[in-house]
Amino acid sequence: MSLPPPSSPLTFEGERIAKVLARAGVASRREVERMIEAGRVSVDGKKITSPALNVTEANVITLDGKPTSAAQDTRVWRYHKPAGTLTTNKDPQGRPTVFEKLPPELPRVVSVGRLDYNTEGLLLLTNDGELARHLELPQNAWLRHYRVRVYGGADAKKLKALEDGVTIEGLRYDSIKATIEAEQSEGANQWLSVTIKEGKNREVRKVMEHCDLQVTRLIRVSFGPFQLGKLPRGAIEEVPTRVLRESLGKFFEAKKKDTQNS
Repeated sequence: MSLPPPSSPLTFEGERIAKVLARAGVASRREVERMIEAGRVSVDGKKITSPALNVTEANVITLDGKPTSAAQDTRVWRYHKPAGTLTTNKDPQGRPTVFEKLPPELPRVVSVGRLDYNTEGLLLLTNDGELARHLELPQNAWLRHYRVRVYGGADAKKLKALEDGVTIEGLRYDSIKATIEAEQSEGANQWLSVTIKEGKNREVRKVMEHCDLQVTRLIRVSFGPFQLGKLPRGAIEEVPTRVLRESLGKFFEAKKKDTQNS
């Protein structure tokens, strides 16, 4: 399929290019659309700036002048993100990133959401940008569970009140479950168990500050059914296909129907 001239109607053969690139693990569909608008994507040697284009397997798609891979089977990895790393591909300030530390044999992957620079623990990585986007949507979001070390005296009543949700500087946070871990104090520090379901930017830190607590360590120990477990810091481990199918059944069913209807 060759690119139509600007004045002609778009063909509906194939699939939208952003979806195709997301399935190939380039990035989430939204990020791919930004790449296209920035002029980084070409189809059959012609640069495009609009994602309103369908492509088929016959098309040659390049990103920054390099051919993109074909769609792959969906794969997911558990990664124990160390503190002091960014969940981004490149940092203008030269700080270390998660993707710089991944094994070279790993295919192109994107993260499911982000963890702050100083946050450690479970980060899910996938070669399927559509899956990453699916899991980040508010209606599909899974519970995220953290262990949080805080400085200051944690007030059990204040923590209990978070279950009703809280508004901080005009931003509403949904119900948050936060409890004090028994016998886990370290001098002036205490360990809390915190569960959220939205994952807004710096949510746990901001909510703790609202409760007059300073976060001194933040570890994500689970995301939905996926657990950090005893995975060593900096280690990565693929989630077995069987576990994926059990945990993401609805996503795979929708993906299969979408492909059949393409």
